[in-house]
Amino acid sequence: MLGFDPFRDVEAFRRLAMGTVENGRTPRFMPMDVVKVDDHFVVLADLPGVDPGSVDLDVDHNTLTIRAHRTAAEHQGGQWLTNERFAGSYLRQLSLGDGVDTERISANYANGVLTVIIPIAERAKQRRIPIDLAETPTSLRASTVESRSADGPSDRQVEAGSSS
Repeated sequence: MLGFDPFRDVEAFRRLAMGTVENGRTPRFMPMDVVKVDDHFVVLADLPGVDPGSVDLDVDHNTLTIRAHRTAAEHQGGQWLTNERFAGSYLRQLSLGDGVDTERISANYANGVLTVIIPIAERAKQRRIPIDLAETPTSLRASTVESRSADGPSDRQVEAGSSS
């Protein structure tokens, strides 16, 4: 039997990476889905029981940051038998890249879910590129011109032109 836990530091790092707060109760991170729909992305972040006034959303240098806080339930005169529901602060950051329009991001919070709409920037949208068609001659005429040098074999040059 080991007198120490060789995975203690790994577990501490995992908690830090997943956004664990002081009390260590689950959830240790903010579960979310991201889906691309037409010309925008939709972020759906689960924040059950969070006070809507505590939700903060900002974008800085193409990093979207979501913060929220869930207050612990208080029961005066009661004895806790089980206390598993998370209380504390949530924090999640998403790197957006350069292809989104950060000026037009919008969000709403309903039924414990934060929905964030992130439009794709016009410059990053797929677009069809028109091809200009140049006039092509109706027929091409080619002729061969031979030239001989005094020291060697002949060189052939091809001249092309259009005929009417």
